[in-house]
Amino acid sequence: MADGSLFPDEPALTRAGAPLADRIRPRTFDELVGQEELLAPGKPLREAIERDLLQSIILWGPPGTGKTTLARIIADTTKARFVSFSAVLSGIKEIREVMSGAERLRAATGRRTIVFIDEIHRFNKAQQDAFLPRVEAGDIVLIGATTENPSFEVNAALLSRSKVFVLRALTAEEVRLILSRALGDTERGLGTTHTRVDDEALEAIALYANGDARAALNLLELSVASAPTVDGSRRVDVARVEEAAQRRALLYDKSGEEHYNIISALHKSMRNSDPDAAVYWLARMVEAGEDPLYIARRLVRFASEDIGNADPQALAVAVAAKDALHFIGMPEGNTALAQAAIYLATAPKSNAVYEAYTRAAADAEHDVAQPVPLHLRNAPTRLMKDLAYGKGYKYAHDEEDAIADMSCLPTALEGRKYYDPRDRGFEREIKRRLDAWAEIKRKRRG
Repeated sequence: MADGSLFPDEPALTRAGAPLADRIRPRTFDELVGQEELLAPGKPLREAIERDLLQSIILWGPPGTGKTTLARIIADTTKARFVSFSAVLSGIKEIREVMSGAERLRAATGRRTIVFIDEIHRFNKAQQDAFLPRVEAGDIVLIGATTENPSFEVNAALLSRSKVFVLRALTAEEVRLILSRALGDTERGLGTTHTRVDDEALEAIALYANGDARAALNLLELSVASAPTVDGSRRVDVARVEEAAQRRALLYDKSGEEHYNIISALHKSMRNSDPDAAVYWLARMVEAGEDPLYIARRLVRFASEDIGNADPQALAVAVAAKDALHFIGMPEGNTALAQAAIYLATAPKSNAVYEAYTRAAADAEHDVAQPVPLHLRNAPTRLMKDLAYGKGYKYAHDEEDAIADMSCLPTALEGRKYYDPRDRGFEREIKRRLDAWAEIKRKRRG
């Protein structure tokens, strides 16, 4: 926790031993790269910061997009007292102490306290609630930074009193500009290392970073440090970058926002019969380390929810992919998942099974529990037979076409239709059968 600055040891950040990403962190809006939609001259957020009129805000965006940098610029700009918390390190006791201090400061001097909370999504409900009274009273201005969706991770009461600003991932061009500045900066960057980085290598780093400036600068620093010195200078090429990177850092969090975004994209790509998009989103999840059985479960669900009886084989394919994963494991199981996803994407679609269950479940939940009709009940005892259990039951196999003119729904629900097969795939045949059986029953009743 710091008072007046995010980092009380500010001079330490300019020492050679500090990470490059910290050494060259922008100190002013003029040095900031990206987020022009929010921070260009004249934009409301920038105006509020520069005029020291900032209200409580939540900064939501992927890693390495400038959330902490923006907080540091606010700390250097504001005349208010500035206090920072790390949700990883701070507890409820420290929060209450700062809140009490903020209340006393405002009562005595009228001066505000700006509280920056890094990784606010890691604070539990009780910790977040501790800020609420002082936010409501105007004693503090809250700045929260999070990589997770605030709708799920920030208390509704706190969220309603804050303005959410979404920071986007940096473009490859913006990341390249940051890298070029770092290479040319002789005061805080790599300008004194006499290093030449090929254009292709810079492009490779920018692509590797996936919009994360910190990841890009870390890879640049590692690539330069590992490059051999020849005649007093170093050269970094694509091969050097690939050796330093080893594996691309994919933007993915198995329990966070991107997890749900990508599984949603996979579902909707298959639903829209787009096998190329389906296999892409599947690969994104697999290569980022998602549990393959979680993916298999989602494929099985999709097979019954979005395909159903339009292609009954779809469920068998999805379950077979799950069994293949158990049998051969990963990484070999990736093709079984891909095969299933492509099959599901190219199968005829119908949500008739899903809708039939939804309607039936609604009746089961909201209506009075209807008794089973007597003619559908077994009668294993004499008493049950005397009570007319099973009376009037017609054995379908004894009827012409194996169809009995007999209702199987409770009396109050007789005639209710839950399953409405579509005129697609195998459901076209199911619809034909149901229509034919309905006609047989109608004629017999007539």
